[in-house]
Amino acid sequence: MVRVCFHDQCFDGACSAAVFTRFYRECVAPGAEVRYRGLMHRAGQLFDPDIFDADENVIVDFKYSSSDRLTWWFDHHQSAFLTEADAQHFKNDRSGRKFYGPDFRSCTKFIAHVGATQFNVRFPDLEELVSWADLIDGAQYPDSQTAVEMKHPAMQITLVIEGTRTKDFVPQLIPELVSKPLGEIAALPHIRQSFEQLYAQHLKTIDLIRARAEIHDGVVFLDLADQDSEGFNKFIPYYLFPAAVYSVALSHSRERTKIAVGSNPWNSAPKGANLASICERFGGGGHAKVAAISLPPGDLPRGRDVARQIVAELCSRTG
Repeated sequence: MVRVCFHDQCFDGACSAAVFTRFYRECVAPGAEVRYRGLMHRAGQLFDPDIFDADENVIVDFKYSSSDRLTWWFDHHQSAFLTEADAQHFKNDRSGRKFYGPDFRSCTKFIAHVGATQFNVRFPDLEELVSWADLIDGAQYPDSQTAVEMKHPAMQITLVIEGTRTKDFVPQLIPELVSKPLGEIAALPHIRQSFEQLYAQHLKTIDLIRARAEIHDGVVFLDLADQDSEGFNKFIPYYLFPAAVYSVALSHSRERTKIAVGSNPWNSAPKGANLASICERFGGGGHAKVAAISLPPGDLPRGRDVARQIVAELCSRTG
């Protein structure tokens, strides 16, 4: 049995698990049984002791583990290693099964690239999936309307993946991503129903952000901690406020206090701040252009303080 651990409630994470599944079945074991487990960034220990419970244990689109039970790993985040010891462990690995691609916008495309260049296997029927995962995770939308109005099936599936809290929803969706085109998946009755409910909430969130946003020196700050939800489209601030250069959003849920930091891909203003490096100082990480910090759910006062510190630092760079 193969256990694929992936970044949960993330389109790129789910697509990475799907592409790895196809890769594994074509290159390693055609009839392999694959089971999935979603991982979330949180304060403290990221990996439970019993997480690697299979014959083959895999992580895609998530931080590295130095466990000797981990057999495959793919990631593309700047903040892929929790410690220097983990980074050194990866450098010393000679298995030929652990891959790091920080120059790739999406882990999905990175896995497809490794499959093609190192294992001579390609997945032409998954090209749409790979392309959209790269566009979505790399924020390569042509405009904010595309990102926020969600007319394409890939965007609709993304909203459902990010917003649905039903246990094991995404692990159950991954086999569909392996075998069906995106339009067919978006039209599935349970996906369609979830999208319509979440899109109605999405429209309310747009109004809420419009009313609550604080804007200083090109930085939008949002305190949504009283909403008991951390799932909202991160491009809404730029859709509403095109002049914004950066955004900082504080949210709160039962699992964590989260600070999400992003930059406006449609604003041509210089963006010299490395957001992953900023968030790493507070225990978070991500990419240079989008990153986040996870604190314990009871640490909301500190979360507000950290968020304000980041706002002040970004304002000093744009003001």
